Amino acid sequence: MAEKLDDIIVSEDEFEIEKSTVPETAGGEPQKETLPSGGRGGKQRAVAPGFFARTGQFVRDTRAEMRRVSWPTANDVMNTTKITLVAVVFFALYLFGVDRVWAFLIEHLRVWLGGS
Repeated sequence: MAEKLDDIIVSEDEFEIEKSTVPETAGGEPQKETLPSGGRGGKQRAVAPGFFARTGQFVRDTRAEMRRVSWPTANDVMNTTKITLVAVVFFALYLFGVDRVWAFLIEHLRVWLGGS
């Protein structure tokens, strides 16, 4: 177990921080917007990315995540499908039987108690 944990632990030097989704200027710096002089004394803040930039980033992230997915083989899919179908048929028959037994008991109890 300790060997597996050692593989997971990453030092700060090895850790890469993902790039921000804030749009960059030609020089590679995030775009800054100066607040009006009536604001906070001319301090700058990063401009939020637009709809298309966020959508593009979402598509890129989705494609990258889909490449990491462990897809089942066709044989695995066939086996799990067969197991599912057998389980569905089994439980359908079981619940049908339980329903018929209860219906029989309730009907006979009704007749026994003097119902019509």
